[in-house]
Amino acid sequence: MAKVPAPVTVVTTRLDGAPRGATVSSLASLSMNPPLVSIALIEGSTLLNSIRSSKRFAINLLGHRQAEIALQFAARSDDRFAGVSWHWQDDLPKLSGVAGFIACDLHQEVSGGDHAMLFGLIRAAHHNDELPLIYTAREFGTNSKLVAGRKFTIADAISACAS
Repeated sequence: MAKVPAPVTVVTTRLDGAPRGATVSSLASLSMNPPLVSIALIEGSTLLNSIRSSKRFAINLLGHRQAEIALQFAARSDDRFAGVSWHWQDDLPKLSGVAGFIACDLHQEVSGGDHAMLFGLIRAAHHNDELPLIYTAREFGTNSKLVAGRKFTIADAISACAS
């Protein structure tokens, strides 16, 4: 699975007026109607317990220059927000300079082995032109080659297969 590219995010929530957050690379789009996304968090994590209490979370899609922030939020620390620029948006912590921000209500939780899959009902979403940070083959990177390369639409791909 290490070779499967994954978006790098910092999932945040607010609990007792304080920000909480951790690096998460399990973001997936789930549904358009209703608008749902999914993330997976390890059982027993502080962030999972915080989201269970707050019933809300945000997904900060890190920009391609934010690998250090990903490492900071992945490390064990009492204050992962130390030295990081952020503010409240939609009553949830939003990190500065992120490529995208999705505010969710906790819609559903499903147990999956040693992780819990959380389905978030999207309440607000914002993005900019920043390339997202991705993680693959145990390295951070971006999809800049894909963005700069030749584009195929799904219709083009289907036509190529049919001919």
